[in-house]
Amino acid sequence: MTLTPYWFFVLSAFLFSTGVYLAVTRRHAVAVLLGTELVINAGILNLVAFQQLYPERMDGQMTALFAMIAAAAGAAVALAIILNLYRNFRSGNTPDSEELKG
Repeated sequence: MTLTPYWFFVLSAFLFSTGVYLAVTRRHAVAVLLGTELVINAGILNLVAFQQLYPERMDGQMTALFAMIAAAAGAAVALAIILNLYRNFRSGNTPDSEELKG
């Protein structure tokens, strides 16, 4: 059995829907970060799957590489914010951060 791009699209849709569910329903900041990373990874998987449909072009893989770099930078910033939130409030829950509003 060969893996066609269809199966990658199905996996990407599953990752995307799981990521949206985590980002919307969870209160803990790490779970929200995990959900957004799943959404970004679903997009990257779509780019690579479309690359399999058009192998003569390198657009999908190059865009996926830049998306991975941007996601890693975003995750580093988000983890720094979460650590600062935990240091100040001794909690990782997102409703606790409402006290930071000016």
